Amino acid sequence: MQVLFISYDGMTDTLGQSQVLPYLVGLSQLGYQITIVSAEKKENFEKRKNIIEQITQNASIDWQYIFYTKKPPIFSTLYDVYRLKKKVKIICKEKNIKILHCRSYISALIGLALQKKMQVKFLFDMRGFWADERVDGGLWNLKNPLFRKVYHFFKEKEKQFIQKADYIISLTHEAKKEIESWHLKEKHNIEVIPCCVDINVFDYQKTSHIPKNKDFTISYLGSLGTWYMLPEMIDLFKVIKEKYVNAHFLLITPDSPTLVEEEISKKNLDKKDFTIQSAERKEVPQLLAKSHLNLFFVKPAYSKKASSPTKMGEVLAAGLPIIANTNVGDNQYLFEKYNCGVLLDEFSTKEYNNITNQIEKILTIPKENLKNIAEEYFSLEKGIKKYANVYRFLIEKNNF
Repeated sequence: MQVLFISYDGMTDTLGQSQVLPYLVGLSQLGYQITIVSAEKKENFEKRKNIIEQITQNASIDWQYIFYTKKPPIFSTLYDVYRLKKKVKIICKEKNIKILHCRSYISALIGLALQKKMQVKFLFDMRGFWADERVDGGLWNLKNPLFRKVYHFFKEKEKQFIQKADYIISLTHEAKKEIESWHLKEKHNIEVIPCCVDINVFDYQKTSHIPKNKDFTISYLGSLGTWYMLPEMIDLFKVIKEKYVNAHFLLITPDSPTLVEEEISKKNLDKKDFTIQSAERKEVPQLLAKSHLNLFFVKPAYSKKASSPTKMGEVLAAGLPIIANTNVGDNQYLFEKYNCGVLLDEFSTKEYNNITNQIEKILTIPKENLKNIAEEYFSLEKGIKKYANVYRFLIEKNNF
């Protein structure tokens, strides 16, 4: 069965390696003939092209791509959509594609346009409320007439994606409930698949023994800015530091150290209490093993109902308890169902003190228990099976 996966994110982006390829490799192993069309950023492409080629070739996946265009805003995206669509049409004809698996809204524009024309099934893998994320994250200012027009365009398209899609993938149960409340069609075919983790990669038992040192290390993993609340995380660390004088903050991030250093300076903290380090995906488990717990705050906003932080499953598989915040995705459900750490309700000194007082308790959670949570809820194997069930449904529905 021929499946064409369309992504406006590059396979050479960090997310391409962690949240796209592992699923597609698994689906290929189940017998699906996978072709990827992606938009690659030249800097990442030059750095990781060989890695991605090796992964795709070993899995018998056909990886095709265009180069992402950044400027001018909006018009560059329209140009990229035109080029992606052109390539997708050619591949559909050549390979007799049956399913267009569209990652997020830009790719879904192509799936919607070609669904009837190419007689293919349109799978809308929404990845979150993208247009609202752009507004909530401050990337689109609705006071600007152009951005306001683009926002309304995508909100209208969002309705069409949901009405016309043969199946929808949501990252969270919260987002699924929200979509169903819109009453856009009689029956929604929606599967919830959170951002999964390859347990084999992040399993704490597979990292080499890290000697215990005198520091009490708190880790942060991933990009900074837009959604991740660096000032508030450092505020909490400052309060923790008052109780745990040996506390150290390890930030594993691809972003410039300057972002963190400026914040440290503003808050009159000692740079020696911070380590800022970038890492390739294969290096991350070993770095996480140096820490005792993990911290991340996500800006609570309407669009975050649909958010499933990639790092959640990775950190749990690494055997680390988590300090996070409420009003993000399925956090409330997860932290109530599983003993995986502690959730913060508000960003205040009082709440930071409350969280700090719970640290000793969450540090007693056995690593094996945390890894088991990752296996039960964020397992890549389970995610692949869910995608395979959706593919099977689409195939049987159409009697290909």
